Amino acid sequence: MSNKKVATISAVLFTAGMMLSACAGADTTETTVSSAVAVSSGYDYTTAPKPEKITMMVDGTVVTQENGRDEFEARWEELTGIELEIIQPEHDVYYDEVTATFETTELPDVILLSSTYYTTYAAKDLLADISAYYDGSPLEASIEAAGNASLIDGIRINGKLFGISPTRGNGCITYIKKAWLDNVGMDVPTTYDEYMAMLKAFTEGDPDGDGIEGNTYGVSAAGIINNEAPYVNYLPEFYQDAYPSFYEMEDGTWADGFMQEPMKQALLRLRDAYEKGYMDQNIAENSTGDCRDKYYANEYGVFTYWAGNWAKTLSGKLVEAGVDGELVAMAPLAETGQYLERVAPVWAITSACKNPAGVYKYFLETMLDGGEMEELWTYSPISDSYAKNHIDHMLAVVPLANDPGAGSITEKQTEALNLFNDNSRMADLPYSTDAYSTYNDELMALKKELIHKVVIDGADVETAYAEFTAANGAYMSQAIVDSLNAE
Repeated sequence: MSNKKVATISAVLFTAGMMLSACAGADTTETTVSSAVAVSSGYDYTTAPKPEKITMMVDGTVVTQENGRDEFEARWEELTGIELEIIQPEHDVYYDEVTATFETTELPDVILLSSTYYTTYAAKDLLADISAYYDGSPLEASIEAAGNASLIDGIRINGKLFGISPTRGNGCITYIKKAWLDNVGMDVPTTYDEYMAMLKAFTEGDPDGDGIEGNTYGVSAAGIINNEAPYVNYLPEFYQDAYPSFYEMEDGTWADGFMQEPMKQALLRLRDAYEKGYMDQNIAENSTGDCRDKYYANEYGVFTYWAGNWAKTLSGKLVEAGVDGELVAMAPLAETGQYLERVAPVWAITSACKNPAGVYKYFLETMLDGGEMEELWTYSPISDSYAKNHIDHMLAVVPLANDPGAGSITEKQTEALNLFNDNSRMADLPYSTDAYSTYNDELMALKKELIHKVVIDGADVETAYAEFTAANGAYMSQAIVDSLNAE
């Protein structure tokens, strides 16, 4: 992280009064020390009292009922001797519920946040600074020994740490149905021209071999732009060097890629593919579930989705649907250069927690113990097939000492993950200044509106940008850039 970046991140220092405010969980009758005091006094977190109860808020896709949530909770309590209360909104409304929760005083002790929400709430003094607990701890030593220290350092803000990511962020890699390539007599593309030629053949030919030409199309995605950083990961071949949000340039200053020429060229590429029918005509309304269902139904041939485990899952679901399941993971096109790895979701302790040191010790640190607790977070307690619970064992920042699911990793999973890791870079960590907090939600809505107008409605690019400027889009963009670059 550059000095410029560190200098411009908004202040995240906590007051002891804020850190000692009440919360429903982490009950203890003993005196607790806030993390603000811990940072200034060198408080030893290992002496923290054990909480009687910890409340956690988590996405509905983590430790699901199908994977034995009740059994997970019982086993977690057995291993720690602490009562665990799980607050678990459904996946599609999770961040609506998170936003509503942070507008109240009834915060959970610990919460799982995407990078955008993590930085936003840290800037608002709503997350506990855990730097004093992590720095020099056994957990830090374990993560360093695994060669993953940079992944934790990458989520520090102004040098301070407000959470732990138990896995790499991972990212999306482009999967192509090999049978479709064979049926149209093509090799895996290496350039954009070759990629477009493949999409044309998948759309106008008979790649699925059903004897009917023109009843398939090339590519689909869950929207033209993703809802969170790195935004472009579902359609990287079209975005190439364009980025629709704020990024750090080589000289350490910040810019809004949406206002730069490469973004306009990306919109023209997207519109071209959409108008030619190479792209799913319902792409703007798709969810990821829609995309998967259409892929399994053999409606299209190119799907950019998560590297690693999904190489096995996608292939298996295709076979279940009666479709050839062999997939080819494609290296980034010459024009794309690299895939983007997202900043992983972060487990953070809220500023309302009475005993942040105890929650760090008994919740965050145990999650990555390399043993029984980490295995519980990794695999379903009721499945014999090593179904994923929360931590992806291929991405864990601290590997399991004796991973019972290691033998279930297929060659294709390993190939896809290695291809991604060897051809990717970490996306810049989005963070919050006052201007960012004030304007970015409205600004992103205007950006998505412009993208829809150009790609789906066929609007002229310059006209769409003029309308964007008239709606204060350019003003808000520059205000955020100026705040990020402020001395």
